[in-house]
Amino acid sequence: MKISIAQINPILGDFEYNLNLIKMNIKKAQQESTDLLVFPECSLFGYHPMDLLGRKSIVREQINYIYKIEKIIPSNLCVIIGAITMNNNKCGKKYFNSAIVLRSRKPSKLFHKELLPAYDVFDEARHIEPGDLSKNIIKINDKKALITICEDIWGWTDSAGESYYSKNPLKKIKPKQVDLIINLSGSPFTLKKEKQRLRVTQETVKYFKAPMVYANLVGAQDEMIFDGSSLFLDKNGKIIHKLNQFKEDFQSVVLTTEMKAVSKKVPSKKNNIEKLRGALCLGIQDFATKTNLKSVHLGLSGGVDSALVAALAVDALGPEAVTALALPSKFNSSQSLKFAKAQSKNMNIKLHQLDINHIYHSIIKEIESQFGNIPFGLMHENAQARVRGSLLMAYSNLNHSLLLNTSNKSELTVGYSTLYGDLCGGLCPIGDLTKNLVYKMAQIYQEKYSWIPNGVITRPPSAELRPNQKDTDSLPSYDKLDPLVLSLIENKTTKKTTENTRILKMMMMSEFKRWQAPPILKVSSHAFGRGRRFPIAHRAIY
Repeated sequence: MKISIAQINPILGDFEYNLNLIKMNIKKAQQESTDLLVFPECSLFGYHPMDLLGRKSIVREQINYIYKIEKIIPSNLCVIIGAITMNNNKCGKKYFNSAIVLRSRKPSKLFHKELLPAYDVFDEARHIEPGDLSKNIIKINDKKALITICEDIWGWTDSAGESYYSKNPLKKIKPKQVDLIINLSGSPFTLKKEKQRLRVTQETVKYFKAPMVYANLVGAQDEMIFDGSSLFLDKNGKIIHKLNQFKEDFQSVVLTTEMKAVSKKVPSKKNNIEKLRGALCLGIQDFATKTNLKSVHLGLSGGVDSALVAALAVDALGPEAVTALALPSKFNSSQSLKFAKAQSKNMNIKLHQLDINHIYHSIIKEIESQFGNIPFGLMHENAQARVRGSLLMAYSNLNHSLLLNTSNKSELTVGYSTLYGDLCGGLCPIGDLTKNLVYKMAQIYQEKYSWIPNGVITRPPSAELRPNQKDTDSLPSYDKLDPLVLSLIENKTTKKTTENTRILKMMMMSEFKRWQAPPILKVSSHAFGRGRRFPIAHRAIY
């Protein structure tokens, strides 16, 4: 049996676009004499639909496109696509997350996802009714195939004996009932996910003693980034074919009558920084493309955060789509503007310089006319940030351009940012990178492309909102802060020391800012944004 995976990047709700992607891959499969073609989870609808499922008309329209696909299935090809289907029972949620098996001149068959994740970024049970995996076995070319959808294979306990689920639905099925496992997946990227996926796929293969086809989505949807990295595993759990990461792909293997794979292709390994870079570039590219925005801009301050965001934007979209604005005040060192100009020249992007001093002074003058002379303090610092935010948003309105935010995870954790100032933006590309990761990725761009001036990386970090200001005036050094950020956010633990308690309190008290932050591209196991639902008003013990 020749099996192909179509690793596609659908657009949520654009059924015509997704239909054309599916058609194109069906044509490839036909040309390669494929027997079975597998698409990822929700490949027709796009993933994750969230409360679009609250509008029945959208789901019904998507179902009309299933009928269009049925009409183009060639003979001798079995196609499995992911889609949202109706639950026709009067009780339960209105929809299923389904795999649809399509064969020429045969009625389509539906198989439904049973395990519905309700953690981190997921909330499928809000609209989706669980299926029953024991009913998901179908004969394909005289082989018994078990069809699973993403989370269905994640019910295994980990090394600590823990699982999100009290029961593993795969264990309802006897191993001898299954010759082949098929998984349609929409599994988002994190640095830890590759290892976790391999564990659950190998556990599944080991249980059934059967090979596995794992077809994963690629592309970004709002905060989530799907990396592809689809797999073929033999019945011993060995990867015998792996598709590319962060881009669409189409690959095939041949299974012999003994269900052994005869193909082998595993792409070369990347280091963690390269993986993060690939994820963030895909996140920026798809966010802009899928929201129909052709250009982006940002405030380029001469600091490392904005330098990295500018580099990622050029990497993702090309220099012609990126504009930088330098917004100096009297508190900025002359080096800052110098570095911004040098980087813009290195990357061949436009740079506009707007002086904020006169706007800032007019604001302060107006306030003092009502409230008297005010000693320099936080209000003065934030007023500068908000002037910059206003100018950057004005550029958005003027040019229909996406403002990229430049906040990192370390700053967001402790609230080291200004609402309606440096928190402005439509997308926050590096909001899930700690400060030290920002430096490491900036170093890559400096060494590989010479885009970022070395002085940007070596200078002490500063918001430059008062004379001779340094980040360490308000925060621990990032070498000390970043490990604590990882403990607090990703591991949800911290030692009770005076310094740790101070940072934890800063995090709790700045939750209101994160509620108003732009969407943050998620690349860690736990990011600020959709997957973190902390209250603002509470009296929980720190």
